[in-house]
Amino acid sequence: MIKIIPENKARQGRWGRHGLRILIAALLLAFAAWGIAEIYGEVAKTPATEQGSAPSN
Repeated sequence: MIKIIPENKARQGRWGRHGLRILIAALLLAFAAWGIAEIYGEVAKTPATEQGSAPSN
């Protein structure tokens, strides 16, 4: 048997504070991962990959 539910009662709940906390935590984790990748990229550079001035004769 099919139940007929009014539109105003069939809506999902609002995001609320829980959803906001999850979004903020995900943003902070993304920034942390980006920072770690930047630090690793600087450390992993070898002298051959660094750009510098060409030796003059």
